[in-house]
Amino acid sequence: MHLKILILLSTAIFTMNLATAQTTKAKAIDINDKQWPAYGHDAGGMRYSSSTQINYQNVEKLAVAWTFHSGELATYAGTKTLSKAAFEATPIMVGGILYFSTPSCRVFAIDAAKGSEKWVYDPRVNLHKDYSEITSRGVSTWPAPGSAAEGKSARRIFIGTIDGRLIALDAGTGNPIPSFGDHGTIDLKAGLGSDISVTSPPAVIGNTIIVGSSLGDNQRYDYPRGTVREYDVITGKLNWSWDPIPRDSTDLAWKSWEGPKAHKTGAANAWAVISVDPDRDLVFVPTSSPSPDYYGGERIGRNLYANSVVALRASTGKMQWHYQVVHHDLWDYDIPAQPMLIDFARNGRKVPAVAVGTKMGFIFILDRVTGKPLFPASEKPVPSSDVEGEQASKTQPIPSLPAPLGLQSVSVKDAWGKNVKAKQEAEQRIARYINKGVFTPPSYQGSMMTPGNVGGIHWGGMCYDPVNELLFTNINWLAAIIRMLPREKLSQMENDEKELLRAETGMQQGTPYVMKRDYLFAIDSGKLMMQTAPPWGTLLAIDLHSGLKKWEVPLGFMLDPAKYPGAEKWGSINLGGAISTAGNLVFVAATLDNRFRAFNSITGDMLWEYELPAGGQATPMTYVLHGKQYVVIAAGGHGKLGTKQGDSLIAFAIP
Repeated sequence: MHLKILILLSTAIFTMNLATAQTTKAKAIDINDKQWPAYGHDAGGMRYSSSTQINYQNVEKLAVAWTFHSGELATYAGTKTLSKAAFEATPIMVGGILYFSTPSCRVFAIDAAKGSEKWVYDPRVNLHKDYSEITSRGVSTWPAPGSAAEGKSARRIFIGTIDGRLIALDAGTGNPIPSFGDHGTIDLKAGLGSDISVTSPPAVIGNTIIVGSSLGDNQRYDYPRGTVREYDVITGKLNWSWDPIPRDSTDLAWKSWEGPKAHKTGAANAWAVISVDPDRDLVFVPTSSPSPDYYGGERIGRNLYANSVVALRASTGKMQWHYQVVHHDLWDYDIPAQPMLIDFARNGRKVPAVAVGTKMGFIFILDRVTGKPLFPASEKPVPSSDVEGEQASKTQPIPSLPAPLGLQSVSVKDAWGKNVKAKQEAEQRIARYINKGVFTPPSYQGSMMTPGNVGGIHWGGMCYDPVNELLFTNINWLAAIIRMLPREKLSQMENDEKELLRAETGMQQGTPYVMKRDYLFAIDSGKLMMQTAPPWGTLLAIDLHSGLKKWEVPLGFMLDPAKYPGAEKWGSINLGGAISTAGNLVFVAATLDNRFRAFNSITGDMLWEYELPAGGQATPMTYVLHGKQYVVIAAGGHGKLGTKQGDSLIAFAIP
């Protein structure tokens, strides 16, 4: 009896302290908890809500409040779109209206309380064309809540499309705004090339909008450059552009690109979400690998400012600082996630920081003003390349804290199979390839990339609880296999080694080699069977007071637990991110089992789950409207990942 009373008393005290702490901190960080006005909730992408109506004590009661169907699948009729389409959008909510985009870049406005449609805008993307990605992770709005323009100017909704347009819509009607650009549209391909695409929502700062681009990776070396551009939000006039590959020989980074073709290299683009800090007039750009991803013989050197977080002055586009997380990328180690702007205690003071999550499973915590690491990171020796013409970087930056996450290396002892035969096949396959850790270069023999291009941390990124100073992220544990084939031997080698026919082909035109990419899994009766031991996907928390991991748990499952006892503890490959709330909750879907889950953010215990009607490869969001808190997730599946596809946007609330 005494123990029960003690538990109840402790819970009550904890709840009161939580409420007090979150109220004080919420004022300090100035978060509008009623709305979700940007992709990551705030302009710095913390993906945190201090709403506590749904909390760790009552989340088990969470139920569907409404479901909205976009009718998206019907738009794919007569095309090959379905095999690539991925409903990865996170809605925004302002003024009681949810705005979101579908894979074909249709934009919807729906009532956030009822889930009823207000309007829909169709940009009529030509789905018969071959786009590298068919997805749109969301839209942006102007004016930003709390800005000087709010209440004085008509609200606008912006979307970047997969066919390379930036479109401004009237938030009230869904009609293009005639005075912006060319009758509401800016052609982002003009001057750069037809490969330009946009999959992430643009960034808004002041009266400007900033947009990056998504590009193909491995078909040739001279893709368009990944130019970042800022436009006037009213007129669409170009204010400035910034190129991650230096054009001017006076730039200090010019000499980090060596060779006659080096400055003709393309990409290094920012396809992930861009963050902004309006108070400091700063834009934080996450750049990717130069093209092609896996061979750098045409671009010897460190290749600045690729694979970097770059801080630009929003008013001028001038670079303030840069931090490169990978030198001379040979692994497709783009920065895949929004740089997260946070404040946390360091050496007795609050430090404004940028948290950078990477595919390598490294998290760099940088000073937001200077770009200097706040936890130690040092240059460490890494393996050299045996591919003729290649010169891998001799060192790479590796943080000491937080410790590297996920699958950092693979050997035969890590092999897994559903039975003895399958495990032996996995052992034989692993033994064929080279793995010397995270920075094992591509090779003729074949190299296992760990964590690989799917992460580690993927585009789902990270979220942050500023009260408890906990950083959360979900990660993949999946090794990629990369082989470099001499171009003239491609057909012969494909005939001799049938496994190569299964692998993805990157032609890498303009280089001596063709790239083949596969992964450490087998296909058994149409099912994906991993060939490394579980876990295959996890969710974890890091305490930024210490930089140490607080907890880590398996996320989801890939195999039927009824047929494979224990499978519910093995985790799942996942795409899509998490959010955190002051109710001591972390919400995440993302997994192959099509479930949406809530975890206790302090302990990592799973408290609630719901089976979605289709794959939830998206990041959820939450808001409070008319006194009720809702949690919303897109459930439309993912063509490339093979989850069930659909067209649902689902809201949950406490009945």
